[in-house]
Amino acid sequence: MHTPLTETLPRFQVGLPAAEPTRQDLWDTAVGLLDAVAERLRLDPGIHAILRQPERELTVAIPVVMDDGGIRVFTGHRVQHSSARGPCKGGIRYHPDVTLNEVKGLAAMMTWKCAVVGIPYGGAKGGVACDPAEFSQNELARLTRRYTAMIMPILGPRRDIPAPDVNTNPQIMAWIADTASMLEGAAMPEIVTGKPLNVGGSKGRKEATGRGVAIVTAELLKRHSRRLDETTVAVQGYGNVGEAAAAILHDMGCRIVAVSDVSGGLCNPHGLDLADINRHVAAHPKRLLAGYQAAGVERLSNQELLECQADVLIPAALEHQIRQDNADRIRARFIVEGANGPTTQEADAILEERGVIVAPDILANAGGVAVSYLEWVQDLQSFFWEEAEVNRQLTAIMQHSFREVWDFSQTQGVSLRLGASMLAVDKVAETIQARGIWP
Repeated sequence: MHTPLTETLPRFQVGLPAAEPTRQDLWDTAVGLLDAVAERLRLDPGIHAILRQPERELTVAIPVVMDDGGIRVFTGHRVQHSSARGPCKGGIRYHPDVTLNEVKGLAAMMTWKCAVVGIPYGGAKGGVACDPAEFSQNELARLTRRYTAMIMPILGPRRDIPAPDVNTNPQIMAWIADTASMLEGAAMPEIVTGKPLNVGGSKGRKEATGRGVAIVTAELLKRHSRRLDETTVAVQGYGNVGEAAAAILHDMGCRIVAVSDVSGGLCNPHGLDLADINRHVAAHPKRLLAGYQAAGVERLSNQELLECQADVLIPAALEHQIRQDNADRIRARFIVEGANGPTTQEADAILEERGVIVAPDILANAGGVAVSYLEWVQDLQSFFWEEAEVNRQLTAIMQHSFREVWDFSQTQGVSLRLGASMLAVDKVAETIQARGIWP
């Protein structure tokens, strides 16, 4: 059945209000973590130096003819952190706060994420500083196509393969694939993942990141002898990742007691009716929780959601939501990071001291890149699998990766974040050593 184009536009959630006047630099966070890991691994200084800077940083100007005939120029970035283990891989985000350093930090995280789950990719990331909620459908298409053309010199199915991220979606990926195909004069569906099914997308990709979060949550609770049907969960960021994670955990038996998006949150200690909430979101003009009412449901802010009573907290919004100023008020026993970099270094230290167990982003939200890899493989061979097969392979990847990180962390006596990072950096370093330095 044909889906109207207007129904495929992104579910825009431009961000959650930050309590701090300035945000910690994400690249500094990434470098700080690498330095700490390098010291523990006694990493070769030369390889350490290689990993402390991206291979490529491209900043472009994106002129767009707006619907009123005027021209606006936006700034876009594409950063490739490492291609040691394979083609670079990473999402593209549209957000007013996109900066080069943010994109650099996210690209480095993608390098570690791909390594920790054993995917033969390196890390990349892209972004455009804009507010997509202000754009018409045609303006969004023109922005996407021009941005694609500007970064095309470093893209390619064997070079760099973008995917959806904050405020981008399958339709935007289809525009990228079409633009690349027109510029190259040949069909190139494998140049991007997260596409609609009818242009080479994979079944199961939409829910993949949220499904991966749910799988890691279940594995984490199992290691602590916690029953799923006795576990309460709060989800900050009820977009594609948060909604899928909440639904799958609910199906596993968990009680979802709080959810939130940019418009605020909902809480019911007896459990939320997710089906009713999803009907409301689908009917809302901006696909938000705003305006939802039901018996026993109270409104709360995003900050209050982070601090609400729940066994598991899933931050699935933007980075640096858990900070030094609120980490000591987190009441959850477990945190499973659905977003990239939702916890600052200072907050992480506080949480560890308090005994809060954190499943880090490079492991917990890797389901998206895992199924992106499966989509890429399907595109390359022009042979596609049923959703059950995709989900089976995703489950195997996530369970194996969690087991590897858990066992390593237990053996080394370190946190899951440090253990995952040490494993990832070691894998990349071994690859660089095996390949050598060209020429």
